[in-house]
Amino acid sequence: MPVTLLRLILRSVRPYRWWIVLVVLFQLLGVLAALYLPTLNADIIDEGVAQGDIPTIWRLGAWMLLVTLGNIVAVVIANYCAARSAMQVGRDLRSRVFDQVATYSSQEMHRFGTASLITRSTNDVQQVQMLVFFGLNFLVQAPITGIGGIILALREEASLAWLIAVMVPIMLLAIGAIIMRAAPLFRVMQERIDRINLILREQITGIRVLRAFTREDHERARYETANELLTDTNRRVGLLMILIQPIILLMLNLSSVLVLWFAAPRVESGEMQVGSITAFIAYLIQILVAVMMATFMTMMIPRAMVSAERIRDVLDTSTSVVVPAHGATEVTGRGELAFEDVTFAFPGAENPVLEDISFTGRAGQTIAIIGGTGAGKTTLLNLVPRLMDVTEGTVRLDGVDVRDLSAQVLWDRIGLVPQKPYLFSGTVASNLRFGRPDATDEELWHALTIAQARDFVAAMPDGLDSVIAQGGTNVSGGQRQRLCIARALVARPEIYLFDDSFSALDLTTDAKLRAALRPETRDALVLIVAQRVSTITAADLILVLDHGRVIAQGSHEELLATSDTYREIVASQGAQEEAA
Repeated sequence: MPVTLLRLILRSVRPYRWWIVLVVLFQLLGVLAALYLPTLNADIIDEGVAQGDIPTIWRLGAWMLLVTLGNIVAVVIANYCAARSAMQVGRDLRSRVFDQVATYSSQEMHRFGTASLITRSTNDVQQVQMLVFFGLNFLVQAPITGIGGIILALREEASLAWLIAVMVPIMLLAIGAIIMRAAPLFRVMQERIDRINLILREQITGIRVLRAFTREDHERARYETANELLTDTNRRVGLLMILIQPIILLMLNLSSVLVLWFAAPRVESGEMQVGSITAFIAYLIQILVAVMMATFMTMMIPRAMVSAERIRDVLDTSTSVVVPAHGATEVTGRGELAFEDVTFAFPGAENPVLEDISFTGRAGQTIAIIGGTGAGKTTLLNLVPRLMDVTEGTVRLDGVDVRDLSAQVLWDRIGLVPQKPYLFSGTVASNLRFGRPDATDEELWHALTIAQARDFVAAMPDGLDSVIAQGGTNVSGGQRQRLCIARALVARPEIYLFDDSFSALDLTTDAKLRAALRPETRDALVLIVAQRVSTITAADLILVLDHGRVIAQGSHEELLATSDTYREIVASQGAQEEAA
């Protein structure tokens, strides 16, 4: 078994070793009972039926019934323990993958892709889980059944041993050839499942765009193409796998025929008993069934190996944002933020996204960031809560490098409203309490009032208890933005990060919201990424970004007087006269 798969399974099953001991114990009891049954059957035929000894038939028959019941009980208990162990392994693997992904920064998320991560935490884990289940079932049963069957078959009739020596290798070679052909297709299958998940996720989340541009037929064809590719791969694997059962049945029946063919003269001459033939056939079938189980496991290993490698990739990929083991838990001061010669570049990129950024903000100030598309505004904001880490330079919060702060302390001091407002499935109240679970209803309504969201929430059927769909798809874009702003206000952070958080608001609502925010955030530092100049005219400091560099900074009036780029932005929005 490949090292990656073996290590993953051993690490996963270690906490459940006592369940595995029970599996081994009861599998052993079941196998011993199964091996004893042909001997009892042979004794019934030779001692009871052949001699007409009815009491012997009843006595041995009762033993057969008792041994069969023992076999059934042992197999049921072993299967239960194996299933319990496998389910727990699957649960733990999913938890480990989820916990690992939860630590990822944007870089790791972009590397794997959301669709692939979903497949790895569901379908790939399921493949390993199935291998653990069947492996525990066959781990003891297959080798002991095979070895025990060979020993007992030879004890019954050693002269027919050559049949075992011929039939077992033929079966192994035939099934092994099929599995070798199927193994490369399993990786292709998992990759095509990734593709299906990617397309399906895009179509579900972008359904409004598809309908707006009447691209349903194009996307349907795109999905059908990916679906057909996956179906074709499954079909090719299936066509190979369906050959296994007829080969096994052919081997079993051919073996029985050959035993009868070569044993019949010996029975006729009195050198061999009929019961011995029956027992030998039973043992030969058990040997071939053991080979079948071993090959079945071998068939599962290639796909589980691919899945294990994909899971291992996730578990072995460390986040580029490393949380300190003993980070600072106490910070003096309140909300002073300093960027010192900050540069950020993605791995392998030719040019940095941000370069030599330096500025300082203090509590009570509002700092705005403006610039063209791709200037690095969102990236700059994401460096504060450590969604990404700087490549060079330092971001300090109250004099402490944010990389030296414990994650809880850092996030407790920051309220982020992302560029793409996202709400979780639940209620209005559960979303608003995301940053502060103990917030009262009065505090929630206060935050909604500041965010200009009170009216539409009050108009909902259940108010704060109204249902919010996943992603907030049952409210409009502007309502989502206002609810996200209210969520940040409920947390009462020391630093507010607004990443283009007013873009979906009309000018009147925007003006009201900004006016209501000023007294609410007067003791906090506010960083705003904005597209509208009208949103940031009152800012204490405005940074103008262009290709990742600060090309101008100052107040609105200062930039109008000194920065051509800023004046162009103002003029392009037709806001110069209004702002002046």
